[in-house]
Amino acid sequence: MDKKIIFDTERMKYEHTGLYHFCLHLGQALDQYMPKSDRLFFYQNPKTSLVFGDKANYLKQLSFHKFIKPNYSKYDIWHATFQLSSYIPKTRKPKVLLTIHDLNFIAEGKSESKSKKYLKKIQHNIDLSSEIVAISEYVKNDIETHCRLDGKKVTVIYNGSNIDITKVKSKVFKNPLETPFLFTIGTINRKKNFHVLPYLLLGNDYKLVISGIVHEENYRIKILEIAKSIGVDERVIFTGPISEDQKYAYLEYCSLFVFPSIAEGFGLPVIEAMTFGKKVLLSRYTCLPEIGGNEAFYLESTSADYMEAYGRNFLQKLIEQPTRESEIKAWASQFSWKKAAEKYLSIYESMLK
Repeated sequence: MDKKIIFDTERMKYEHTGLYHFCLHLGQALDQYMPKSDRLFFYQNPKTSLVFGDKANYLKQLSFHKFIKPNYSKYDIWHATFQLSSYIPKTRKPKVLLTIHDLNFIAEGKSESKSKKYLKKIQHNIDLSSEIVAISEYVKNDIETHCRLDGKKVTVIYNGSNIDITKVKSKVFKNPLETPFLFTIGTINRKKNFHVLPYLLLGNDYKLVISGIVHEENYRIKILEIAKSIGVDERVIFTGPISEDQKYAYLEYCSLFVFPSIAEGFGLPVIEAMTFGKKVLLSRYTCLPEIGGNEAFYLESTSADYMEAYGRNFLQKLIEQPTRESEIKAWASQFSWKKAAEKYLSIYESMLK
């Protein structure tokens, strides 16, 4: 059956974010593995570059579409890639597939009014949808706990790793620092919990590199103030957003990847680090134990006292112990955009039977 599918990439107008890379890599994989008889249309902001190629099909996304929906009745499926989207059609055709990345506002402890607002919006989008996908079992459980599904099934489809390891192997990366360092990457905001990381630098000489776009400048300042108060500020480095090649260099040469986040739907940076065979030290919050599995190491707390004790007494031992590199890489390899695309394509097919 020839299908016309709209893939919503509106959130790609915000670069250096998880949603940008989700849309980019899943969109590319869908385009690659979709049956030739079907057609994929990218609903994209006109200010976003044509990242899917000049020959791809594009539909222009405009802000007023939130209020006045174009007629999409000639299309079969609308894939909403963001749970809070305001662009989902309200008509019977096309049918809607909704990907839900997280209900992080619950774990973050947002105010009751904000939580109710977000839940109401997500519930509205669930009501408009025929199929629901969660990106982890943790997110699925959150959806089933806090949302009304009315018998709709929630399917878990894991994200893939953004790193093409075959391309990485063909390049030589220069060590970005002359001294050993810990590395983390992500949007600089409170839910990433990065302010606890400077405590790991006590009792050792490691540097800490934090990469990512700054979403909350006051939080970046708080991290630096904590680092200064304990005398490690000269060893904390903020790089800002970095290129893919720069990220690969930091992952290649870091002594340990650290990720103490308190609210994740998937935690893609963890898989990227493990793709390089790196040891990862994670918090036990939300989905991270599910994604890191038995090949990750975990913090039992992220309190200042615990993190300081870990830095003084356990960090060096962890870094020096033999690395299960092949086992870590094998774990990471199960997360691929090819597998994700194939599962989404299967759902597209089932939606039109």
